[in-house]
Formats: sequence, structure tokens, C-alpha cells
Amino acid sequence: MTTIAVDCMGGDHGPQVTLPACRHFLDTHADASLILVGLPDQVGGFSHPRATVVTASEVVTMDDPLEIALRRKKDSSMRVAVQQVKDGKAQAAVSAGNTGALMAISRYLLKTVDGIERPAIAGQIPNATGGATTVLDLGANVDCSAEHLLQFAVMGAALVSVLNNKEAPTVGLLNIGEEVIKGNDVIKKAGELLRSAAKTGDLNFVGNVEGNDIFKGVVDIVVCDGFVGNVALKTSEGLASMFGTFLKAEFSRNIFTKMAAIAAYSVLNAFKSRFDHRRYNGAALLGLRGLVFKSHGSADALSFGNALNRAYDAARNNLLDRVQVRIAHAAPLLVSADSLQ
Repeated sequence: MTTIAVDCMGGDHGPQVTLPACRHFLDTHADASLILVGLPDQVGGFSHPRATVVTASEVVTMDDPLEIALRRKKDSSMRVAVQQVKDGKAQAAVSAGNTGALMAISRYLLKTVDGIERPAIAGQIPNATGGATTVLDLGANVDCSAEHLLQFAVMGAALVSVLNNKEAPTVGLLNIGEEVIKGNDVIKKAGELLRSAAKTGDLNFVGNVEGNDIFKGVVDIVVCDGFVGNVALKTSEGLASMFGTFLKAEFSRNIFTKMAAIAAYSVLNAFKSRFDHRRYNGAALLGLRGLVFKSHGSADALSFGNALNRAYDAARNNLLDRVQVRIAHAAPLLVSADSLQ
């Protein structure tokens, strides 16, 4: 039985989204159970044979400063959910709440894996192949050293190998060009470290990739700092939203555009579905001594359900152990990289 702790209060919509998603998840996963964490008057009425309700008296809001979330709201639904993982009562935690607060609380309670200095957020961006490119970091670390990017690559490779069943997923370093000489000093040094990791068999590093390669699906994993990664994520979400708005406009403009849109509806709808971010919701907080997944704050029930699915797959396939194995194998390289700082 795989048990997942859910922060039911997090996100823009809270229980009105998380509870229906949890019920559907339980109905479709006979080997899973959930620990639902939230305010008693909002989650206390939820009933299912494989669900346990744990109450919390506080909620971390989307605009709470880290000091408030971490130091003052010690009985928040977010913190109590992560505590379930620390106590061994759940194999993973899922929250749609404040990203910075979730990372700070998770890092404080769970600590980082040996060999990893900074946890990273790894999420998927839909690509033209019909699948998705895993990108990290997506916002946890705005400023990164070359050593951090190497650690991200090792963790990302473990994640994709587990969730996508690829033993040696391809890794690319996000840069302004494919040539080795391109980029700033941090990127150039990161390239050297990643090439060294490829020689030792720790990574399947294929070289530099550019921003458009994320959407082409040229590699399985793209490594970058959190500032660039978050911009790429928000850009892709904006494009998907713009396309949806465009479809609605074309259907309502005039009789000719309506006829053309209807004729092309199946193709356009398939395209929209392929790039629907809801299919890939659920970013992993990698580098911690426990599994934590971040759902998009504006997620609907379908999207939040997919975040639960990703946490379930990660826990069932022992992602935590496999990340630690990869890090242990790459330890000599990580240690030598740290010594160069």
C-alpha cells in the first residue's frame, strides 16, 4: 500500500479542487491510501475506506513570507503533510501551496541527501514528440554554480529513469548555443563537469541545447538555473493559454472562420491536448530525504490528480532510493567538483 500525504488547503482553490481529485485517485488506485491534511471544518467530512484525515489549525497562504510559513505557522496543513513523510507515515507528500514555503519547510524537516547542496524543482514541459521534457531547476535556486548544475543533472537522470523507465536518459545543458565555447563562465564550467560525468558513465550527457530544443524534445532532461527554468516554464504555459484563447476567438469570429475551425477541429484539439500542461502537473522537489511533489497553484481537479499520480509512481518505484544510488555512484565526481569551488 502506497500512502501519500496531501495538503488539501494549498493552492488557489483548496479543498474544492483537492478533495474531488483525492476521491478520484482513491477510486482508481486500489493499492494506495491518502492522508488528507487540512482545517477540520473543510476536510473533516471526507470519508473513504483508504483515507485518513489529519487536522491542522493553520494554512500557508500563497503570499506568506518564508519566515511566517516556516517559523510561525508550525501547524499549517503544508507542514503537517510533510511531517507525515518525515515520520514514515507516508511515502510522499503533495501540495499546491506556496512554492517557496513548500521548499523551505521540506528542506527544514526532511534535510538534503548527502552529496546534494541544494534541492531542485524538476517538472515537465510538453514537447513536439507527444511527450515532455524534464527541466530543472524550475525556480528553487535563482543563482547556481556549475557544481549545482551537475547535481541537478544527476538527480534529474534518476527521476526520468524511474518515471519514464529509461535507464540512461539524455541530458542537455541549456545555453545560448550548441558550441562548447558559448555561455558564461558558470555554464562553461558546468559543461566541463557534465562531460566528465559522461566519461565516467554517471550521465548520458549530449551537450548544450537551446531554448527551442526544450519544445522539440531533443533530450529527455534540460538542466539550467532556477531563474531561466522558471521563465521557460511560464513561457510555455503562456503559449498554451494563448493557443486556447485563439481557438475560442476563431470559433466566434464569423461564419467563414467558424467553418474553417470546425473542419480543422480534430487536428487543433489534438494539438491542444498534446500541449496541455495539466497532463504533466506535479513537479518533484529533488535532493531531499523524502518525496515531495508540488502541484501548480491554479490546478483544477484533473491537474491535481495528475500530481497525485506522479507522487504515487515515484513512491511505488522507489525514486528516493534510486536517486541516492545515483548520487552515491557519482559521489567522487561531486566531491571533486566541490573541491574546485
